[in-house]
Amino acid sequence: MQTPSDLRRLPERKLHDVARELRRYLVESVSQSGGHFAAGLGAVELTVALHYLYNTPHDRIVWDVGHQSYPHKILTGRRDRMHTVRKRGGVSPFPKRSESPYDTFGVGHAGTSIGAAAGMAIAAERTGSDRKVVAVIGDGGLTCGMAFEALNHAGGAGANLLVVFNDNEMSISPNVGALTNRFAQLLSSRLYATVKESGKKVFSRIPPVQEFARRAEEHVKGLIVPGALFEEFGFNYVGPIDGHDLNALLPTMKNLKRLGGPQLLHVVTRKGKGYGPAESDPVKYHGIGSPFDPAVGIVPGPKPATARPTYSQVFGDWLCDMAERDKRLVAITPAMREGSKMERFEQLHPERYFDVAIAEQHAVTFAAGLACEGLKPVVAIYSTFLQRAYDQVVHDVVIQDLAVMFAIDRAGVVGGDGPTHAGAYDVTYLRCLPNIVVMTPADENETRRMLCTGFLHDGPSAVRYPRGAGPGVPVEAEMSAIPVGKAEERRRGTGIAFLSFGPLLDHVMEVAEGLDATVFNMRFVKPLDEDAVLSLARDHELLVTVEENAVGGAGGAVSECLAANGTTCRVLQLGLPDRFIEHGGRGDMLADAGLDAAGIARSVDEHLTRCRIAPGRERPPDGDSA
Repeated sequence: MQTPSDLRRLPERKLHDVARELRRYLVESVSQSGGHFAAGLGAVELTVALHYLYNTPHDRIVWDVGHQSYPHKILTGRRDRMHTVRKRGGVSPFPKRSESPYDTFGVGHAGTSIGAAAGMAIAAERTGSDRKVVAVIGDGGLTCGMAFEALNHAGGAGANLLVVFNDNEMSISPNVGALTNRFAQLLSSRLYATVKESGKKVFSRIPPVQEFARRAEEHVKGLIVPGALFEEFGFNYVGPIDGHDLNALLPTMKNLKRLGGPQLLHVVTRKGKGYGPAESDPVKYHGIGSPFDPAVGIVPGPKPATARPTYSQVFGDWLCDMAERDKRLVAITPAMREGSKMERFEQLHPERYFDVAIAEQHAVTFAAGLACEGLKPVVAIYSTFLQRAYDQVVHDVVIQDLAVMFAIDRAGVVGGDGPTHAGAYDVTYLRCLPNIVVMTPADENETRRMLCTGFLHDGPSAVRYPRGAGPGVPVEAEMSAIPVGKAEERRRGTGIAFLSFGPLLDHVMEVAEGLDATVFNMRFVKPLDEDAVLSLARDHELLVTVEENAVGGAGGAVSECLAANGTTCRVLQLGLPDRFIEHGGRGDMLADAGLDAAGIARSVDEHLTRCRIAPGRERPPDGDSA
């Protein structure tokens, strides 16, 4: 069986076998290749039912985020390539339109499925198409504000749309918030269970009354579970039903398929379903970084004595240390506690830890409100997710010049998650804002010092750092800041000067050795050390800016500085190119971008050849460029 068409030729009774085989293969393939795991295990039966009942790809299935889409990929012609997932040139870890016609909408961020599906449904209506449209969203994704905006619009517009609300009590970290808590309380309440089970016992011997009671139960259930909430948005609510029970899923979804207008099916599933270790610890098994033995589960290997801390760990340690020194510190995460390494902080200071769920816009404005009252909020957020709250950064933090610090994780390329998660733009979109200080540490210790600098600054600040381990620079225990806007010289040479912003400094130093070039660790994008830039321009023939951000970010700041001061000097800007870099290992992605040592050297050599500049040559005394 290679495609959903093959699946649809099977008798319904065979679908249980398909689900068992699909789950077995998912465990087998991810245990060999790594990748997203627990979410997909929980969506197996739902995936089978959707592709069996709907005429995909003519009918559209839109997955939210896409963590749960591996079973979908296996059923839609990619089974034999699943061992390549997240690898260079391999299967994407998220639905991707260019990869398969069954991937109807490219995703990677939460909360987009209902809006996209509503657009597809209304487009089908306008063009006279008979296609059906289904959005699948988890209760984690439903904590996004835009999901409710889409529900409000789709319900009011009367879109012919089915929203499958996959209620599994998890996103990556355990879900938080009043809505999630209410769902859990209602579904597990003794009142609901008692009403349901007692009714079955009392009326089971009287068939006509039993049917009446069944219908009455649906009415009572609407008073007890979240049906009333969704129906206020204009959706016909059905559920909750067991999302692992094909005998319940199939007839319910058949009925819903026949109905017009906005429909919402509430299914209850379990992340990691069918694989004991993942059921017990869905956070640990959310994403698998390396192969493991399915018979044993993930077993942490011995930690090398010389293991280098990741930048995220440096942040997590700093957060705990600074919290001991300053009681004003509060920390905020939009549902990324584990990724941002905030577990220890939460344990030590639960009253100062705020997980606001997948709500980046709220996270930033909430921080602004805290800062208004004299607290010192630290927003730990991935670069790719900060993009979703840009207006709040501008309007609520920067215009008011509030002391909010953004600890920006996953800046630059991110490896297997690919372009949807790349942090390629934060330098560019932050440096154009007044009031904010933007820092790019080159190593672990500088990260710690810049976090101190940003926290002590009386205004908005941002420290950006990449995913993974640093170069191995020892992290000092003391908490010392860096003078704001001051670069440091790392090497003195002639002819060429490298201005390095961030963690590519080691590559830059390697190239500079071969060219006998000057190297400055710039450290600050804003305020830029203009004295250093102008001095280097006077003494060198070529300035080369290097950053793990889209070209024109920090390099653009250097060029603007020279132009504003009437200084003539050649500038070569190196950074992430004007295209999206596909998923793969970090080293492969940097090489693709020309930001490894070989790529930097090649770009400089090509520029020198093109401009006929000899490396190591002093600049003419009159200041004219060659």
